[in-house]
Amino acid sequence: MTLTVTVTAVIAATGVAPAQPPVEARPASISGPLAPDQSPDRKPEPKPVTGLAPAGTPIQSQCSTQAPVGRHSCVEVSTASTPPKEALRQGPSVAAGITPPQWCDEAYNQVWGTRTQACIWTTVRYWTYITNGSGQRTTTGEAFITVMQYNYTDTGLGRYGHQIDTSMYSGWGDATKASIDGQATLTGPCTRNSATFPAKPLSPVNSWNTGESFWDSAITGPAVTGKCQTFWYLTMNNPGYSPAVISYSMNEVRCDNATAGRPGIGCVIPWAASNLVYTRTATPELADHVAKAQASGLPSRLTRTEDQTVIDSNRTKACGSAPSVPGKSCDEYPIASSQQGLHAGGVRRSHPGCGFTGVPTGTGPTGVSVCMIAAADNNSQGGTNTQFFRRERVLQSDPFNVVVQ
Repeated sequence: MTLTVTVTAVIAATGVAPAQPPVEARPASISGPLAPDQSPDRKPEPKPVTGLAPAGTPIQSQCSTQAPVGRHSCVEVSTASTPPKEALRQGPSVAAGITPPQWCDEAYNQVWGTRTQACIWTTVRYWTYITNGSGQRTTTGEAFITVMQYNYTDTGLGRYGHQIDTSMYSGWGDATKASIDGQATLTGPCTRNSATFPAKPLSPVNSWNTGESFWDSAITGPAVTGKCQTFWYLTMNNPGYSPAVISYSMNEVRCDNATAGRPGIGCVIPWAASNLVYTRTATPELADHVAKAQASGLPSRLTRTEDQTVIDSNRTKACGSAPSVPGKSCDEYPIASSQQGLHAGGVRRSHPGCGFTGVPTGTGPTGVSVCMIAAADNNSQGGTNTQFFRRERVLQSDPFNVVVQ
């Protein structure tokens, strides 16, 4: 499981919430919001995961103490209530942090992301109660809280942020008197640069509290990748009640210094696919062939291979018997640097006017399409592909989309 959202209860023997680390300054290297993800290669998508409980699956509540008598509190991830849409947007009162992009509103109980940003939000139910000497329990308050996690990074930085935003959108009684604070920690090859989530009251409703944490990749040596899991532990403190803790974690970010032709460390959301774009204005014959290949059923979502043996096999099996046409060269789709080439099996197909005799037309999601296109277009494609893989840090087995514009 690549993302975990867990609910835990922490009971300090003293009944006191964990001590908070000192407030640290926000790193200047990540000092403002990223681009709003509206360019063609920055479309958000849900994370393709298996093994997570589907949205709506109840999670057992955890309570702060098992003592038979006294004032207690409980917290759980809940699907019993969801906030109105307008309550998901942070207002100008937010003093720190980055307002997550608009598409994060769709990430309810599921991670959504781009190559540099990932979001998930859930609803938390927090409630307080009193148990008397005869074991009778009386609920004294209840609060429903939106918790939004937000990872963001940059392909040219070895640092990423894991932000968490909370807002109570409804509540009553003693539960609304609680304050919330947080601590950040991690596992994996990273170090904490800074983290802060000072204690703030839950009330009033629709007031946002923000925790910021920044993590530096600690990978060393050439051609290395590393993935860390970072955690936020949120503590509900309430006068007279035992504290309750809920924990959230994300490991969406991968950092590497293994991107060919791009020295240094950068970080990405590796499961999110960016768009490799071929334009009809710059490379018309290439774009026309790719469009026909995709229209015949071949996939637009591909998977990168860096294995030179596979790449050579893809090219040889697709274009090794290409005809000799002045000014033309053989183009294959899916591209040779993908795992969907003929090395994985299948047969060739072509199209009228492509210059191949004896190669039939065909349809379906497997195999490759071949066509003789302008050599200038083919040469340009190589540079376009290389620059794209470097810019987006697309490594072995990473997904990417091929788009014709």
